[in-house]
Amino acid sequence: MKDPKRRRKFESKYRSFLLSEVIHGLMEQEGKSIRELAREVGISPTVIQDIRSGGRTNVTLRNFLGIVSALGGQVAVRKGSKEMVLG
Repeated sequence: MKDPKRRRKFESKYRSFLLSEVIHGLMEQEGKSIRELAREVGISPTVIQDIRSGGRTNVTLRNFLGIVSALGGQVAVRKGSKEMVLG
């Protein structure tokens, strides 16, 4: 895409899609419902549903780490051969 504005919009939507797919996949693997996950993380089920549907594009790091952790996952930052696990 040559238009920078369209490219940014596309990239934002794509990141939301990827986030929703990761959360959805982890929930399926763990067999957790939206309500159960929300209760464990301490956030509204609406927030979980919005993330899963791709409707929430601005997820706080705290919520994201809580969700991933409650689903048995970890979040890591990698630069070159070095990796740091968050949370």
